[in-house]
Amino acid sequence: MLSVRLLHLASSPDSSLFHALSPSLIELSLKKLAILFGRSWCDLDDFKRCFWKLKSPISEYCMAHWKEDWFFGYQCLNGSNPRMIQRCEKLPDNLPLSGDMVQGVLAPRTTLAKELKAGNIYMVDYAVMDGVPSNVIRGKPQYIAAPICLLYEHPDKGLIPIAIQLQQTPGLDTPIFLPNDPPLAWLLAKIWVRHSEFQVFQLLSHLLRTHLFVEVFCVATKRQLPAVHPVFKLLTPHLRYTLEINCRGRTQLVSADGIFKRVVSTGGDGLLILSQKEYKVLTYESLQPKLDFQQRGTNKMKDYFYRDHCLLLWEAIHNYVKGIISLYYHIDRDVEEDSELQLWIKDVVEEGFVDIPKFGLANNLKTREELITLLSVVIFTSTAQHAATNNGQFDWCAWVPNTPCTMRYPPPTNKDTVTMEMIMDTLPDVSQTCLEMAITWHLGRPQPDAVTLGQYPEQYFTEPKAHQVIDSFKEELKEIEEHILQQNEGLELPYLFLLPSRIENSITI
Repeated sequence: MLSVRLLHLASSPDSSLFHALSPSLIELSLKKLAILFGRSWCDLDDFKRCFWKLKSPISEYCMAHWKEDWFFGYQCLNGSNPRMIQRCEKLPDNLPLSGDMVQGVLAPRTTLAKELKAGNIYMVDYAVMDGVPSNVIRGKPQYIAAPICLLYEHPDKGLIPIAIQLQQTPGLDTPIFLPNDPPLAWLLAKIWVRHSEFQVFQLLSHLLRTHLFVEVFCVATKRQLPAVHPVFKLLTPHLRYTLEINCRGRTQLVSADGIFKRVVSTGGDGLLILSQKEYKVLTYESLQPKLDFQQRGTNKMKDYFYRDHCLLLWEAIHNYVKGIISLYYHIDRDVEEDSELQLWIKDVVEEGFVDIPKFGLANNLKTREELITLLSVVIFTSTAQHAATNNGQFDWCAWVPNTPCTMRYPPPTNKDTVTMEMIMDTLPDVSQTCLEMAITWHLGRPQPDAVTLGQYPEQYFTEPKAHQVIDSFKEELKEIEEHILQQNEGLELPYLFLLPSRIENSITI
């Protein structure tokens, strides 16, 4: 079951941090810096000392623009964790914000109340971080926050942050940070949000909602379906290497003495508690792109390239699955009477998701559409969704102040006392910076034997009609590729993570 798999995260055997990351540190020429434990950088420019050999266009863009409000907003839409943003129709009760506090950052002749009603106010809420214990690294406590960030879709400036509260409980020691605050205070508040982003995208959006979710189907498929079953043939190429890479993740990344324990602020007990909190509220609907965007109220947001590309890929995958399933299940009764398929879905629900009674997936399949949707979710998650969260890790995290893996000083409680020295004492130290770069480069790099989405070299299906469906799928992916490339022409910051040619057919890293 998935909850048992989460428990294994904290009980796997020890692994050597530097043995696991040594090739990455060498490739990045960071091995000498990586041993400088506890030493802070002198200033923000000092981070460039570890940012000179391997770069990417996006990581360099981050270095140049990470302080700018519009770029902060852009990353909420198209960064490493683009699933968090949601429309805010009413301010949450635990965010005591008045319209006057943000009036100066709104467009002329409008108010916060008007913009809320018009649907132009959005929110990123890290409530899941509340109460999670923080790590202790080499005897020094690390710190976490549970921010609420309010954003405004400005008609001229795009999506920009307009208010940040760093904890879920308001009070005198939990000020609401605003764009017109002292610049260093506003910058540090944004850094704290980005730090929470690192925790949530790595452990929840990436590990839990792709790797561990798909693992449930890996186990059930191998346990319940014979190799000649059409669902086995359909899913197996999209489950390639997933169990293996998840086992490696347990022993090297999130084990009791793994890499996250050594360098991430939620390492140790925190990552397990954080994952369990998210696991309990995970829903089947949130894994279906159309429903997810609709429920978050983001269907009309501008420049939400992640959404646009997800919907194109979802449609292509759904068409492909429908084409294959229609060859073997002609009516709904064929699904109901397939005893092997019914044992498979029972295994998925009663073993894999047994501890989430509100997950929303029945333990039996009654219609072809139910089967098609479920298989589309599995394939979409193991391909497009994983690519969206995994492949840009180094791009968004290589410039560490943009997305820090840990924080070494508590969140500020007074806007007027924030100094550059405080910021440098808060951000990861020299060693932690190097290790964050190595982790994200190691996890996000292309695999040498990668099989891209829609390619099936093992040819599980031999029937001519099935090959026709596969060929149609490839053609649709080709059209999506061309559309995305055309859409990105002339963009200063292109969004290419969901190009079909850059999406692997399964979770292999």
